Amino acid sequence: MDHSQGKNKIEQYLIDSALSYREISENMWLLEDGEHNLTGLAIMYDDPLVIFRIVVMDVPAGNRLELFTKLLELNAVDILHGAYALENGEIVLINTHDYDTMDLGEFRSTLDSFSLALAQHYPVLSGYRT
Repeated sequence: MDHSQGKNKIEQYLIDSALSYREISENMWLLEDGEHNLTGLAIMYDDPLVIFRIVVMDVPAGNRLELFTKLLELNAVDILHGAYALENGEIVLINTHDYDTMDLGEFRSTLDSFSLALAQHYPVLSGYRT
């Protein structure tokens, strides 16, 4: 599949979802939508995947075992689409979809899941900072 087709589909979904965003490089968009707790959410198209990724916070120096346990618990019981992960000293929320099978409903479900997780979990997770 050619990247321009992916770009067109993803941009159309962003427009249909009425979200503020900007294209930051070829096949990568950054949401700027504070109303839905999605500011900083990057959406990348890397054929055949669409990758959703947002930095939640830096990994703190202390309370790591308790924090990592909490992240795994949240992954297991409280996130419908996506998962928390560790990347380069940061806690990120990430999800992927296969471009060919992703429809607007799945796209929006990921955004809704991220928005809800950030609103509900960030106050809890930020308490682990030292």
